[in-house]
Amino acid sequence: MHSDSKDLFHLIQKYNVPGPRYTSYPTAVQFSESFDRQHTESRLAEGRASGKPLSLYVHIPFCFSLCWYCGCTKIITRDSNRGDVYLDYLEKEAALIKKANGAEPVLKQIHFGGGTPTFLTPLQLERLSDLIHKNFKVHPDAEFSVEIDPRRCTDEHIIALSKMSVNRASLGVQDTNDEVQQAIHRIQPFEQTKKVTNLLRERGIPDINFDLIYGLPCQSIATFKQTIDDVVALAPNRLAIYSYAHMPGIMPAQKLLNESEFPSPDEKLTMLMTAIERLSDYGYRYIGMDHFALENDELSQALDEGTLHRNFQGYSTHAELEMIALGMSGISMGDSLYVQNNKDIGEYYDALDEGHLPIKKVLELTSEDRLRRDVIMRIMCRGEIRYNDFYADSAVEFKDKFRSEIENLDALEADGLLVKHQEGFNVTEAGRLFLRNVAMVFDGYITRKSDRPLYSKTV
Repeated sequence: MHSDSKDLFHLIQKYNVPGPRYTSYPTAVQFSESFDRQHTESRLAEGRASGKPLSLYVHIPFCFSLCWYCGCTKIITRDSNRGDVYLDYLEKEAALIKKANGAEPVLKQIHFGGGTPTFLTPLQLERLSDLIHKNFKVHPDAEFSVEIDPRRCTDEHIIALSKMSVNRASLGVQDTNDEVQQAIHRIQPFEQTKKVTNLLRERGIPDINFDLIYGLPCQSIATFKQTIDDVVALAPNRLAIYSYAHMPGIMPAQKLLNESEFPSPDEKLTMLMTAIERLSDYGYRYIGMDHFALENDELSQALDEGTLHRNFQGYSTHAELEMIALGMSGISMGDSLYVQNNKDIGEYYDALDEGHLPIKKVLELTSEDRLRRDVIMRIMCRGEIRYNDFYADSAVEFKDKFRSEIENLDALEADGLLVKHQEGFNVTEAGRLFLRNVAMVFDGYITRKSDRPLYSKTV
């Protein structure tokens, strides 16, 4: 490891502390179950009455088998009939949203997540497409992405997705090593991933994302390097390289993993370093956090143009869109209101049977929340704060409002993570690894230690 790598390695050790991922600000831990339903539903309707295009997230919770590392909101079942019942309720929810809006919202972005969206049969996927088109207007240039489990995706699935005008697919890969796959209870031969990737392209779904995880049991630096080489050979447009967060107290399935098989903290950090260096050699650009993209990908272009955005799906190219969520646990995000659906499928069904939206938690953003959200999203998405730009957008003098926070950046500047100057500050290339740490300085909640919940580590 050369000297620069050694310095970075020590910085990762120093700054690898628990902290939010900032897919939203304030984060989901601030949501409250205490709210006025009528007031909330009218606020939702008001927020969407502007006629502005929206982003739609649809949560499909079902999986055929349990992956032991997974922390997603999911239901394990092999009964595909449960998909039909669930679609009945998605239809009810979509109809309530349409009725509340008084018009069909226009969708410029659609994402199916889970769970496993391809748990649904091809016919069920077509039915899902029909209910979306019945209750929403889909923009002809909409970005339409679907998360795919290559183990449960046939050519018939892909034909159905192609008919729906899906243009981006995100494939869960995690690791290509047989021993690692057995240790995490997710057997997925690489040939399976390759076959699905090729079928997607043949069927006119050109943009491919792969998800990998480092820090899993039985992984080594050598095996993870091989995983990167394997997936890059399939030329995905984007890669997400996630740090495995072992939190069995919150995610009970993780108790099934053998903790003695985990790589050491130093090995895990070296895997991250290896990924960054190797992907750079392969022509992938480090966008920030755990995302990498080819130079010509929209994510790279959005980073250059200052239009990158973060939401509950991670980095996005549609900063202007508010989000509607359908399905259990889904989170809708407006400019000043966040709403989360019931995580329990029975409660989700009961609410819709009673004729109202399945809302479980709400957060109404204060003016302070919105101001700090703007700062945090500029850091996470642009890697810089420019005082004049901030004033032009908010009429707030950044240096006056955040005087103590600017002083708290001194330690990060001393470690080379950012550079302060007269007009603002910029996160350095090395500092892009530590965007969460920089953003935490401006978090109005995490500074209250009594209010600090259990987060995953920042790197």
